[in-house]
Amino acid sequence: MIQAARSGKKNILEGSKCGLTSKEMEIKLTNVARSSLEELLDDYLDYLRARDHPIWDKDSREAAFARKLGRTTPQTFDLYRDFVETRPPEVVANIAVCLIHQTNYLIDRQLLRLEKDFIEQGGLRERMTHARLQYRNTRKK
Repeated sequence: MIQAARSGKKNILEGSKCGLTSKEMEIKLTNVARSSLEELLDDYLDYLRARDHPIWDKDSREAAFARKLGRTTPQTFDLYRDFVETRPPEVVANIAVCLIHQTNYLIDRQLLRLEKDFIEQGGLRERMTHARLQYRNTRKK
């Protein structure tokens, strides 16, 4: 679970940095991040099911509170410290489930935007080939 969480975070960061030169690599790494978070989500749900703990309905009062907390800016661990340190494990797991759902929603929106940008602007290789051909054409004249 720790590795899936770290992978999700690190691939978002790496993808964003790669996006400066390669939209294709940014899309790939963002998809890897999405997959890692989906794996983490599944682990939390397995944890709750294996122990017969309730899984909060997305419209429950608790889930709504967790979503509201997840929209707080800036996001820091201190926002969650009291919950993590004082609530039972099943509450902490459900909060994590809510936050992962929010993160996945945002990543899905980001992926749609990245794909749109790639379609409109092309990738690095495509732009470099275009620039090289333009250069050749201007030298011939």
